[in-house]
Amino acid sequence: MNTKGVIEDICIAMRLLSNMPVEWDGRESVLELKYVNYNWRQMEWWSFYFEYLCFCRLQSYFSIPGDSFGKVKTASFDLKRTINWDLKAKAVKSDDHRSILNDKNAIDKSIEKHGAHGFIVALCDVEYNDDDRTFQKWHEELKGGKSKYEEEREKRTSVSRYRKTRAKLLEILFLVVTSENKNELHEYRQGRNSNGRPRPPKYMLDYDQVDRFLICRMSFSPHVSDDCNCPQITEAPL
Repeated sequence: MNTKGVIEDICIAMRLLSNMPVEWDGRESVLELKYVNYNWRQMEWWSFYFEYLCFCRLQSYFSIPGDSFGKVKTASFDLKRTINWDLKAKAVKSDDHRSILNDKNAIDKSIEKHGAHGFIVALCDVEYNDDDRTFQKWHEELKGGKSKYEEEREKRTSVSRYRKTRAKLLEILFLVVTSENKNELHEYRQGRNSNGRPRPPKYMLDYDQVDRFLICRMSFSPHVSDDCNCPQITEAPL
């Protein structure tokens, strides 16, 4: 693995993401995504808004998208410079301390080819709909009505998930997975496709074990200085 190149990837990304906006209003963010026609219909708009902000800032130094190791969408990666990088967003106040990652076989091939695979993870504090679901109704009206997915879900259950109306960026984590630590990830099995064939397994990250992959972090807390110099690699799995 090109350790120097991986560190350069992180240094460049930290510098370019240092001016990332912190407060993401749901309506303003969705309208911005709609203007550029990027995943503005998605329920988890805030995760796609993070992707969009990163793409805008990193496109001059990273290839977008990265490598692809299969035909399914989850076998393609978001960014590539020295190694492939995936972008993820996670709500910190959640009962589930895990994130489902990409196709397990594709990540294994990415590690085999480049020696490592990276994740750039936004940790966010999120706010939800009021009881009248004002934001949800606004978003559905903007989309021209409920999606087919939402209609099918309502046929199965009368419970509708609350929508996130605002997100605040707290931290960005830079995680690196190698052949030495990839077994620390969990495997997530998805079930079967409509044709009955099993869906390929994915990796899953447990945030209680995130230190096993963590190289460095950027804090956007007003109480912590945003030091965006090259990270000091002290406890790295490289």
